[in-house]
Amino acid sequence: MAHSVEIDHSRARGAAMFYELLRAMRPKDWIKNVFVFAALVFSTNREWKQPERVLLVVAAFVLFSMVASSIYLINDLVDIEKDRAHPKKRYRPLASGKLSPKVAIVAAIVLLGTALPMAFVIDMKPDHTWWQNANFGTTLIIYLVVQGILYSYYLKHMVILDIFTIAAGFVLRAVAGAQILDINITPWLLMCMGLLALFLGAAKRRAELVLLQEGAGEHRRILEEYSLPMLDQMMSIITAATLIAYTLFTTLAPTLPHNDFPTMMITVPFVVYAIFRYLYLIYRHGGGGNPADLLLGDRPFAISIVLWGLTVLAILAVG
Repeated sequence: MAHSVEIDHSRARGAAMFYELLRAMRPKDWIKNVFVFAALVFSTNREWKQPERVLLVVAAFVLFSMVASSIYLINDLVDIEKDRAHPKKRYRPLASGKLSPKVAIVAAIVLLGTALPMAFVIDMKPDHTWWQNANFGTTLIIYLVVQGILYSYYLKHMVILDIFTIAAGFVLRAVAGAQILDINITPWLLMCMGLLALFLGAAKRRAELVLLQEGAGEHRRILEEYSLPMLDQMMSIITAATLIAYTLFTTLAPTLPHNDFPTMMITVPFVVYAIFRYLYLIYRHGGGGNPADLLLGDRPFAISIVLWGLTVLAILAVG
C-alpha cells in the first residue's frame, strides 16, 4: 500500500514538473513563428496550393518553435535572479522555484539536439548543392546565436540595438520560411516585416518601462536608457513607416495580382485597424509586452488578424 502511494506521489511530481517545463517553454509564444509562413503565402507560384510544400513549412514551424523554446529556457536561466524581483516574471517556473534549473538545461539541450539536425534533414534536396541544402539549418543556427547567446548575454543591454535584435528574430523567421522552400522573399515583404517587428520591439520596451516604473533600472539596467516620450516618438515614426510600407507593398509588389486594380489594397483597412487596436491596448490597457497575449486575449484584435489572413488568401487564390 505504501509502495503504491509512493508511486502515485512520484507520478504527481513528474506530471507537475512536466507542466512547469511546458510553461517555461511558452507554447503560446509559438504563435510568433507564423512569420515562417509569410513567404509561402505571398510566393509567386502560390506554393500554398501544394500540400507537400505546406507540410514542409509546417515542419519548419515546429523546428523553429523547438529552438525558440530552448531560447526561452536559456533566457530564463540567465535572468533567474532578476526575474525574481520582477512583478510578473517572478511567477515563471524557474524564477518561482517550481522548475529545477537542471531540468531546464537538459530540456534545452534535447530541444536543440533534435531541432538543429532535423533542420538540415528536411532541407535536403537531391538536385541541390550542399550549401543550398544547408540554408534553413544555417538560418536556424543564426537565430539561435543571435537570440539565445548574443541577445541573452550582450545585446539586451545595449540601447536601441536591443530593439533591433528583437526585430531581427521576426525577420529571420520570414527568411527561414523562404529558404525552406528555396524561393526568394521580396524586399517589400522584408521591409514590412522588419518595420512591424521594430514596432513590436519598441512596444515591448514601453510595456516593461510602464510596468516597472521608477524601479525599472533595478530590474533591467537598459530600461534606464529609455523614457516614455522617447519610445512614444519611436513608435509613432515606426507606425507611420509601417502603414506606408504595407500600402506600397499592396500596390507595387510583383508577387501580388495587379490586373485592373491592385486588389490587395482591400486588406489595408484590416492592417490599419489592427495597428490602431494594438496602440489602443498599449496606451489604454498597458499591453504590448507580449504580442501573443494580445492576439490570444483581445477578440477584436484577433478577429482583424484572421479577417486579414482570409482576405489575403482569397485575393491570391482568385488572382
